[in-house]
Amino acid sequence: MTSQTTINAAGAGDKAPAASPEQPPASGLRGHPWFTLITVAVGVMMVALDGTIVAIANPAIQKDLGATFAQVQWITNGYFLALAVSLITAGKLGDRFGHRQTFLIGVVGFATASGAIGLSDSIGLVVTFRVFQGLFGALLMPAALGLLRATFPAEKLNMAIGIWGMVIGASTAGGPILGGVLVQHVSWQSVFFINVPVGAIALVLGVVMLLDHRAENAPRSFDLLGIALLSGAMFCLVWALIKAPSWGWGDGRTWTFIAASALGFVLFSFWETRVKEPLIPLGLFRSVPLSAGVVLMVLMAIAFMGGLFFVTFYLQNVHGMDPVDAGLHLLPLTGMMIVGSPLAGAAITKLGPRIPLAGGMAATAIAMYGMSTLKADTGSALMSLWFALLGLGLAPVMVGATEVIVGNAPMELSGVAGGLQQAAMQIGGSLGTAVLGAVMASKVDSDLPGNWAEAGLPKLTDAQLAQASEAVQVGVAPVAKGTPAEIAAKISDVAHDTFISGMSLASLVAAGVAAVAILVALFTKRGENADAGAGVGHI
Repeated sequence: MTSQTTINAAGAGDKAPAASPEQPPASGLRGHPWFTLITVAVGVMMVALDGTIVAIANPAIQKDLGATFAQVQWITNGYFLALAVSLITAGKLGDRFGHRQTFLIGVVGFATASGAIGLSDSIGLVVTFRVFQGLFGALLMPAALGLLRATFPAEKLNMAIGIWGMVIGASTAGGPILGGVLVQHVSWQSVFFINVPVGAIALVLGVVMLLDHRAENAPRSFDLLGIALLSGAMFCLVWALIKAPSWGWGDGRTWTFIAASALGFVLFSFWETRVKEPLIPLGLFRSVPLSAGVVLMVLMAIAFMGGLFFVTFYLQNVHGMDPVDAGLHLLPLTGMMIVGSPLAGAAITKLGPRIPLAGGMAATAIAMYGMSTLKADTGSALMSLWFALLGLGLAPVMVGATEVIVGNAPMELSGVAGGLQQAAMQIGGSLGTAVLGAVMASKVDSDLPGNWAEAGLPKLTDAQLAQASEAVQVGVAPVAKGTPAEIAAKISDVAHDTFISGMSLASLVAAGVAAVAILVALFTKRGENADAGAGVGHI
């Protein structure tokens, strides 16, 4: 039986067997590594898909339900925030009660919440059930990684994680295309209804094929105070970033929540050194490669998710594309992520993660800079070039950072490591949408009055200007019914030029974040504990 190193809160190591002697052996389909991979891929596909499929439906949801820009942001932020707050706790649940059980519960809950969103008739209900989607998605994501870690032997684990990363990358990038088809030809509700049959398939496969795996020295208790402190700290941080555009960055409420978040993280770190079975053993972060992998996932997601949020509005509201056309214009991004992921996996296996990860983030930075040059009349060829380069850059990061985080953690903390990996991505996505949304809102608020006056348009009251700014932030021209054609054309030009100036600045910020990630990638290396799992099963 394979031995492994247990990292406790102080960072000390104790040898312990990788799996419980009571763990049943794999037989037939149940517990087979490749069938396990297929099963968890179906479940994870739902969660990854929902991270971006909704982006293409946001304009339709906004129009149908009469939502504001801030409310539309919460459709995305509520989902990412719930995932981010819950993932590490969910990973601990998997380590304690078994990854198979938590995966199946997550699948059922996620599919049910998806169906409820499709039946919702108000933006409040949509956001509420998106939060439930995030909570149940948090259960199945780290559980899936835990199952892979326990099932595959060391020499096959990198390949499995590479395919896992390809599924996440393809689902994330393919969301806008599938979403476009469904929104245009069915309804925005179908974007959520599709998860119901997919969830049913994942449930059946899970019941038949998954074998539970538990480390012998898995946690036996729960760090309830740690859960509360970490969840509260992350919530306060993202809440402050989301509300800052409306409150103002100089507002006392904004800094109160930021201060509360900082205090929460400090108290959490202190408590984790005192509790017997901490939520996150801080010794885990003594691994520089693991810490670098976590930071890298955050930075990558800020650039990717934050940038993608505005691209869908750019394609539909500025270029006037229908949802399907908008999705098809993102096909180069999707295609390069699908093609690039297995190539990245092969390169990482041969070269190690450092060079592919640094190269991937360099390509991402260049792509985001290129996207900052897009104009209202930019042609499809140039857009496709930047989208393709972005997909090529993201692929090695999706694959490599996962291997770095999970491979550098001990077996009994595989659920926590999986939770860290996914939490980093979801926090980054939420921060990206919030921070770049704040950049966009600030730029539009700053430029719109001057652009409006320069065009010779009728002066607006403060209330009218606020309404116009809200529309322009999503690329919509605030043209009132009955406005003469000449005036309407001027308003459209001002709105689109102002939106593009905001998107350009947000893209430059994203490029800067990606450039910082290049340096972080240089601290990564191949997982030291990858050989701790996978004594069970057959290839």
